[in-house]
Amino acid sequence: MQHSRAEMQQLWEGWTTVSDQVYSNPKVTLLMNSRVGQYLSGRPVLALAVFFFCVMAAVPVGIFLAFAVATAIMSAVSLVFLEGFLLSVAAITLLCVLSGLAFFSVMMSAIFAAFYVTVSSLINFYHTSQMTKEVNDEEDNEEEMLTKDKMK
Repeated sequence: MQHSRAEMQQLWEGWTTVSDQVYSNPKVTLLMNSRVGQYLSGRPVLALAVFFFCVMAAVPVGIFLAFAVATAIMSAVSLVFLEGFLLSVAAITLLCVLSGLAFFSVMMSAIFAAFYVTVSSLINFYHTSQMTKEVNDEEDNEEEMLTKDKMK
């Protein structure tokens, strides 16, 4: 029994030293001087229940916070990949639309150029035929006038 009594005294001294170190911390002193600290100091069983609750609640709260952070990181990374994918699709679509517009512009330009050449050729042909007709008519009129003058 003597041996176990010395061990108990050593344990008690160790506990007292740890307890003094904890109570000398300014945050613990501030808590113990508050109304909650004084209330829990007078009810050690309730204080032990609150302590166990806080210790056991730390694990689920930590897991939840880790899940929230991991989810936020994954959503940010996936958002970057989604944005990259959408920008790639939009760039390819824009490239196709612009290529189509360029092809359409070239074809319309060729059609209008052909139309212009055709219309200007027709107008020139008509104008030259009219000019030729007028020149022929004038020559015919002159010949008629000459023949009429000769007949007179």
